[in-house]
Amino acid sequence: MKKRRRKKFKTFFVLFIIFCGLAMFQAFFQKQNSLPQIIENDPYADVKKYSPLLYDELAKYQLESHTDVLIALMQQESHGKGGDPMQASESAGLAPNAITDPKQSIEAGVKHFQRVLTYGNQKKVDFPTIIQAYNMGSGYVDYVAQRGGKHSEELAKEYSLLRAKEKPTLYNCGGDKSNFRYPYCYGDFTYSTKVTKNMKLIVDSVPVTSSEKTTGGSF
Repeated sequence: MKKRRRKKFKTFFVLFIIFCGLAMFQAFFQKQNSLPQIIENDPYADVKKYSPLLYDELAKYQLESHTDVLIALMQQESHGKGGDPMQASESAGLAPNAITDPKQSIEAGVKHFQRVLTYGNQKKVDFPTIIQAYNMGSGYVDYVAQRGGKHSEELAKEYSLLRAKEKPTLYNCGGDKSNFRYPYCYGDFTYSTKVTKNMKLIVDSVPVTSSEKTTGGSF
């Protein structure tokens, strides 16, 4: 009688172990399937590596929620390449590409973004206008504010042409009439559209792993 009980107990115990093993095996694969598929070459890795610096710099202005926006801006400006990835030299009152340190570029770029964002909010324009103003300057905010407060590529063309006519030898697309911007050669009238597209693509892409992120204050 005792032998039968022991045999039943052993059988039950073995079945219990098998059941637990199968449950753990299934849970493991369900977890693996729920994780994002890792892409070996993330096309946005060069800009995403600056995420910690962008976040910290934006936090100084309580604007860290706009980190994805600044990553998308950087993607449009430089794809994360070079010493001035935010292309912020001119907004800082310097010659083009005068900034050669990415940290300084981010500081200047975030400061420029904060200025146009604050001014744009004061003028009650939409967010696409603010993005476009990163490229065209705060004068574009005024221009849109006087025309309904909503950005469009047509308004950006009009403003670009006005500014190009002020300095025709400077804003002439290098004399290249085949340039898609010609004759709207001040800034890029498609800038806001491109940055908005970058934002969606970057958010939907695979995040850079922690080992790929740039940390610290130097590069």
